[in-house]
Amino acid sequence: METTTTGLRHDLLLYADVDSMLAVALPFLHEGLDAGEPALVATPGPQLALIRDALGPAGDGMVRWTDMTEAGRNPGRILPWVLQAFADRHPDRRVRIIGEPIWPGRTVEEYPACAQLEAAINWAFAGRDVSVLCPYDAGRLDPGVLAEARCTHPRLVDRAGTRRSAGYAPSAVAERHNKPLPGPAERVAALRYDLDSLPLLRRFVADHAAGTGLDDDRVADLQIAVTELATNSVAHAGGAGTVQLWRTARHLICEIHDDGWLSDPLAGRLAPAQDGIGGRGLVIVHALCDLVLVHTTATGTTVRLHMLRETR
Repeated sequence: METTTTGLRHDLLLYADVDSMLAVALPFLHEGLDAGEPALVATPGPQLALIRDALGPAGDGMVRWTDMTEAGRNPGRILPWVLQAFADRHPDRRVRIIGEPIWPGRTVEEYPACAQLEAAINWAFAGRDVSVLCPYDAGRLDPGVLAEARCTHPRLVDRAGTRRSAGYAPSAVAERHNKPLPGPAERVAALRYDLDSLPLLRRFVADHAAGTGLDDDRVADLQIAVTELATNSVAHAGGAGTVQLWRTARHLICEIHDDGWLSDPLAGRLAPAQDGIGGRGLVIVHALCDLVLVHTTATGTTVRLHMLRETR
């Protein structure tokens, strides 16, 4: 396996079976451990167990193990709260990460945020000493997903070695999924808000969340998320906005629209510095919600929040 001593390495592993996954993942980890590089393995539980068992005691004390189906259920949490959080714990050392953000079972609604995440990794870690290996189950994932994975990773790796991806174009993938969100199938409750009506907005959200299957803590999480976005509307996006709520079979959905524009592709995707001022709102929203989808242009921004309706 090719060794990179400085800068970002973001590689795609398309695996057909367990053996082909381990044939790349284990040397990737051993190479880092031999160099004294801390490692994070963040994959779905079954793959996590396979890698951990195959690596054995070599990773004791040097490898952090994270079930991506829990930590990364909302794709918007993965970059700030999983990948960046691990890299930031070791600011003076190169780190290794095996991250599998897309697996069979990801929903159609979640996938666009996953693809945008993979594109954003290239910008978020540019110039940082981070090696990221992203396994994809080539036997069970949709061919379109695999095709876009080739566009968000500059290099492909397998048993035969490493080669450049001819289709690498992360900006194109990110923009492809920055599209208008489909409208609700059911009737919605709507409220226009401004600075004076922010307290009313919190009550409006709580009233319409009642009886949807969210417990009190999850309703409070949604209120905080909506308040963060609405406050941003008032301060930076024309002073007002519109909120809509409706239910689906699985989620209570809350959508906020205002006249602002998120021109930075990393907006809300990185945890701000601990002593930073501002820039926390959308990151907090991702932490509180089960899925966040965004459509943003120069004429306005829509942020759609999903809260699982079953009691957690």
